[in-house]
Amino acid sequence: MPHILLSPLVKWSFAALGGAMVVQWVVTEVKRVNEELDARRARVRIRDQERRPTLRRDPVSGEFRL
Repeated sequence: MPHILLSPLVKWSFAALGGAMVVQWVVTEVKRVNEELDARRARVRIRDQERRPTLRRDPVSGEFRL
C-alpha cells in the first residue's frame, strides 16, 4: 500500500487556509457580539438618563451638588 505524502508546501497551504477561515469566523463573531452589546447599551443609556439626577452649581460656594 503506497503512502500518500504531501509536500510541505501543500501542508502549509492547508494550514494557512484553515487559519484564515478561523480568523474570518472570529472577526464575524466579534462584530456580531459588539453590535448586540451596542444595541443593549443604547437602550440602557436612554432609560438611565431619565432617572439620573443632574448636578447643579451652588452660586454661593461654587461647588456642584445634586
